[in-house]
Amino acid sequence: MERIRPGSDNDRPMTRNHKTALDEAVARLRRGELIVVPTETVYGLAADAENPAAVARIFALKGRPADRPLIVHLHDAGQLDRWARAVPDYARALAAAFWPGPLSLVLERDPRVPDAVTGGQNTVALRVPAHPLTRALLARFGGGIAAPSANRYGHISPTTPDHVRDEFGTRTPLLLDGGPATGGIESTIVGCLEEWPRILRPGLISATQLEAATGLPVLEESPADPDLRTAGQDTSHYAPTTPARLVPHAAWTDAAARVGYLGFDPPAIPVARDLRLPNDPAAAASRLYAALRDLDGAGLDVILVQAPPSGPEWAGVRDRLRRATARTAGEKLTP
Repeated sequence: MERIRPGSDNDRPMTRNHKTALDEAVARLRRGELIVVPTETVYGLAADAENPAAVARIFALKGRPADRPLIVHLHDAGQLDRWARAVPDYARALAAAFWPGPLSLVLERDPRVPDAVTGGQNTVALRVPAHPLTRALLARFGGGIAAPSANRYGHISPTTPDHVRDEFGTRTPLLLDGGPATGGIESTIVGCLEEWPRILRPGLISATQLEAATGLPVLEESPADPDLRTAGQDTSHYAPTTPARLVPHAAWTDAAARVGYLGFDPPAIPVARDLRLPNDPAAAASRLYAALRDLDGAGLDVILVQAPPSGPEWAGVRDRLRRATARTAGEKLTP
C-alpha cells in the first residue's frame, strides 16, 4: 500500500519529478487505476466515473455485485447538469443548502452517464463531499469519481486509513490520508424523482433539516418504484463478522462465553468488552464504525448492541445498526 500525506514527506518517492500527492492521484485516476480518498463520512474507493473499465475494478476489489449503483462525487453543484437532467427545483435547493456535505441526490441520469455507475438504471446518485483534500482532488481532476466505501462488500465501512489497510492489505491502492472521518456514517440519500423529496437512506442530515431547506414534506416510506436500487439498501450491510444482535437494552441472558457490548447505558449482564457511544446522534455516528471494528477484532463470540433512541435525529445510526445486526437477528447466538 502507498500511503500519502499531502504536505509532508511521502513514504517513498512518487515520481522522479517529485509530483505532489494530488498530482499523482489524478494521474492514476486518468490511467484508469483505483485510489482511496477521504471524505467527511467514510473513506472511499475511487475511480474515474466515466471510465467503465476503471469502475469495474471497484466492483472486483470490493466483491460488490455489478447491479449495485455507486455514488458519483463532484467538485461542486455547477457540475450537476452534466450528470443529471430534469433536475427539480427542490433538488437544487437541497444542493445549495447541504453541498459540500453528507447528502446524495438520486436524479434522472444524463444519457452520457455510463451504466457501470448506475447499475443499469436510468438514475444516478450525486454528491459533493466536504473533505478539503478530496475537493482539491476533484478540482484538479475535473470530472466525477465513483467512490463507494473502501471496504469489502457488506462489511463495516472504514473511517481511518488503517481500517482501509485492514480490509485490503497489500491490495490497497494509493491512499490519500486525510485523518479520521468525522461524520462516521454514509451520506443521507434523497430521491428527487417525484413531486416531493424522498429519503432512500437515512444519514447525518435529518428529514427535519431537508424539509426546512425545501419547504416541502419529505417522504420516508418505501419508494414509489420498488425496483429502484440505491447504495446501502441490502438488509445485511455495514456488518461485523462476529455475530451481533440489536436489543432494546442489555437484558439478554443467553450469554455466550465472550460477549461484547456496544451501547449507551451500562450493560445489564457481565461482558468481556464494554464500549459506549455518546448519547448524541452526531457524536455516536462519528464513533460507530470504529467501535464495531474494535469489537469485531476482540475475539468475541457475540456482540450485543443496545438499540439507539427513537427520535428522527437518530435515523442514520438506527439504520446502520439494524443492517449491521440483520444477519443474526433471528439466530440463536450461543456458540
